[in-house]
Amino acid sequence: MGKATTANRLSAVAVKALMMPGKYHDGGGLYLQVQSADRRSWLYRFTREGKQREMGLGAYPEVSLAVARTKAEDARRDLRQGEDPLDKRRAERNPQRPRPQPTTGMTFREAATAVITAKQAGWSNGKHADQWTATLTTYAYPTLGNRVAKEISSDDVLAVLTPIWTTKPETACPVRGRIESVLNYAAMKEAWESWTNPATWRGRLEHMLASRSKVAPVEHHAALPFADLPAFMTLLRLRDGRAGQALQFCILTAARSGMVLGATWSEIDTQARVWTIPAARMKAGRHHRAPLT
Repeated sequence: MGKATTANRLSAVAVKALMMPGKYHDGGGLYLQVQSADRRSWLYRFTREGKQREMGLGAYPEVSLAVARTKAEDARRDLRQGEDPLDKRRAERNPQRPRPQPTTGMTFREAATAVITAKQAGWSNGKHADQWTATLTTYAYPTLGNRVAKEISSDDVLAVLTPIWTTKPETACPVRGRIESVLNYAAMKEAWESWTNPATWRGRLEHMLASRSKVAPVEHHAALPFADLPAFMTLLRLRDGRAGQALQFCILTAARSGMVLGATWSEIDTQARVWTIPAARMKAGRHHRAPLT
């Protein structure tokens, strides 16, 4: 898994002072396990084939914080290369024992490409495929692209999302949703059993990331007071050009600006006084009828 920016939460001074029993997360799956003041050790936690595993990295203070981080990074590198760090260590200690073969399966990039291809026909806006490709290429592929999809854990997803969660929330939320969709596709395609999507928000990532409402509070556009609308409509009628007319039409039909700008005369029935927007131009993919005053 990639090294998340939430790593290095602990310091050498803090580690020395930790005496209360418990597990203290340094980030990226590395934990200091404290059983008592004189029994402390390092653990690396990771997910392999949908199962949580723990790997001991040595006792503290014999193994320092810096050395533990190096060992954890070595284990993450093994995972990125498709190897189980626990199995690798056992094989090194016992060369005669047969070494398990790396898990095979669809990579995240392969699954993403298949999802985009499958969904493209149903997208009303051709830009959606470009947006999916661009965001996954920029944010997800560097960490997840070549990983076997089934082996991706919540820590891996956090490694993608954490750097942009507070700085680019409008991008981070769609990226999370797209990662979730890609992994769901791979799970259905390969019939995974006893698996929980690590990119799911409810019940999973909601406990690891700040809610979007806290990170990026919704700011609505300023609205014209209803009492001022008649005077505003009068001013619009005095304006030359199509822009003022289009805005009047938008107000009178309560339509989206894109619907108004793409309107054609063939959509308007002057006898029935109805404007019918075809499904191909609607976000929901269903035709919409708007009465005309």
